[in-house]
Amino acid sequence: MITVEEFFDPPARSRAQISPDGTKVAYLAPWRDRLNVFVRDLDGDWPDTDAADDPSARRVTSDDHRSIETFFWAADGRYLLFTQDTDGDENHHLHRVDLTRPEQPAVDLTPIPGARVIGTQLSADRPRTVYVQLNARRPELIDFHELDLDTAHLTVLAENPGDVISWLRSPTGRILAFSMTDDGTQLLSDWNAGAPRLISRFPGLDHPFGALPCVPTPDGAGLWIGSARGSDRTRLARLDLDTGEQSGVDSHPVFDLDTPRPEADPRFPSSLIVHPATGQLLGARYLGARQEIHALDPHFTAVLPRLTELSDGDLAHISCDADAQRWVVDFTHDRDPGVTWCYDHTTGTARRLFRPYPHLDPARLAPVTPITVPARDGIDLPCHLTLPIGIEPRDLPTVVLLHGGPWYRDSWGYDPEVQLLANRGYAVLQVNFRGSTGYGKAHTQAAIGQFAGRMHDDVIDALDWAIAHGWTDRDRVAIYGSSYGGYAALVGAAFTPDRFAAAISYTGMSDLVDVIRSVVPFARRAAVNTFGRYLGDPDDPAQAADLLARSPISRVDHITAPVLLVHGANDLRIDRRHSDRVVEALRARGAEVEYLLNEREGHWFINPDSNIELYRTLERFLARHLGGRAAGEA
Repeated sequence: MITVEEFFDPPARSRAQISPDGTKVAYLAPWRDRLNVFVRDLDGDWPDTDAADDPSARRVTSDDHRSIETFFWAADGRYLLFTQDTDGDENHHLHRVDLTRPEQPAVDLTPIPGARVIGTQLSADRPRTVYVQLNARRPELIDFHELDLDTAHLTVLAENPGDVISWLRSPTGRILAFSMTDDGTQLLSDWNAGAPRLISRFPGLDHPFGALPCVPTPDGAGLWIGSARGSDRTRLARLDLDTGEQSGVDSHPVFDLDTPRPEADPRFPSSLIVHPATGQLLGARYLGARQEIHALDPHFTAVLPRLTELSDGDLAHISCDADAQRWVVDFTHDRDPGVTWCYDHTTGTARRLFRPYPHLDPARLAPVTPITVPARDGIDLPCHLTLPIGIEPRDLPTVVLLHGGPWYRDSWGYDPEVQLLANRGYAVLQVNFRGSTGYGKAHTQAAIGQFAGRMHDDVIDALDWAIAHGWTDRDRVAIYGSSYGGYAALVGAAFTPDRFAAAISYTGMSDLVDVIRSVVPFARRAAVNTFGRYLGDPDDPAQAADLLARSPISRVDHITAPVLLVHGANDLRIDRRHSDRVVEALRARGAEVEYLLNEREGHWFINPDSNIELYRTLERFLARHLGGRAAGEA
């Protein structure tokens, strides 16, 4: 067996990014059991040992409290920038590391209590500047700031009148704002004309998260956007900032642009590949059962085949120097946590830099198979099935693992959670139920009004499919997920209690009325296109009653299976009371319930020791109730 620690200890190195001048690489590596930023020369030997044992590596951050997840180079390479919150409160601050003064500690550039850096933007024309979206003035208002990296001086460029949900700067200095009307329509406006000048409208139904991706063209005259206008699929278009007209740039006949998932989760690379110095569009990612990248630039057309031949996985994070000659890339693969490579287009040579988890042998990990399951009403459900290796794949204990969002998707690739479960002898069934993104507008919009309805039917239909094919023992099935997936797990236990032998909710919501009313202030206006459109209005008595009827908290008495609840005490998306109330109700009637509450985490557990505790608890719980294996067993 592979231990929990082998899966969830911090990686030896990860997330490598090459410097603008192509001479250095920054990456994350452990220090005092927390991920910190290290820098070393690209050239030279890269030992297989940890970064701390690499004499060429220099640690440039010193956070022994919470792992760093996101960092990036400043445009001229002098500074490294990273974001960090406090114990999962998601009030991220932007920090600066001056590589010319290694003796100085990192500087908090946004030291404003309670404020959150919501977005950052670099600009090649102002390399010592970063543009910051920040709610420093009022929690519900996102203003647009210019931040001088040398002096840490913040200058307000545009104040939010109350309806702006995001900001952007063009290379010519034009300030753009996305605002939202009461019905969810998004308006793109130019703020350089004295009063806002409307450029374009985006229907909230088709663009629940806006026109993602959204990248300025180098000439400052347009935006590259993800557009679903006149199509079920999201394709790449150019929006003219003067006329508001859209023109097609690129598309795939079957797949969507891989969005909005990358924009929401730093584990995934952006759907657009852009030259870091010129801003030129190099390529676009589309995602179906596997990824396809379309090269949209002559130089990248020559580079891309040389990158993809380095691995049989899918090309993931990509960075290059300012000349686009030296590239550092990694890959996602179902049975391999990844390999990071350097490719030099000038010489045509490539070499492996490191593996993040060198101790994990892909031969011991389980293949992930994309499948399609028909739902009872005819909708196709893209799913992923992972079967344990070395075990006859018949009548297996099974974990139905459901993603969060629900505006998200599972995809082919390495997932330590999936591999841990398979290593313990479970079949793992992941279901991209209606409401999932990436499979067209119709698939997403089919979830409107269907929480605890047809969205749950999809889960049951996929489970019945696995049972009918003989892979799953119908009496040994657990349902598990985080965030929306945690809600779906509680729905499974409360609405179809005869189908599941156990349920696990990780930061799951139990009361839909509470969820909608508790959206963080700066996101409330935007939530009209997500919670508002898909769930309803809790201020309308009839809709509030329907929301409660779809909430597991109203049906706790129907739960008969053992339940494990996991929550971060500092979760601001789904407050801990969602789990507290379920635990209290189950314990009041003597039902079997276990509760893991972590006082130093939020909506997702970040620190390695937190995840190790979580998955040790999970494997013991599943072994007890499904009969799989736990650590220490043969």
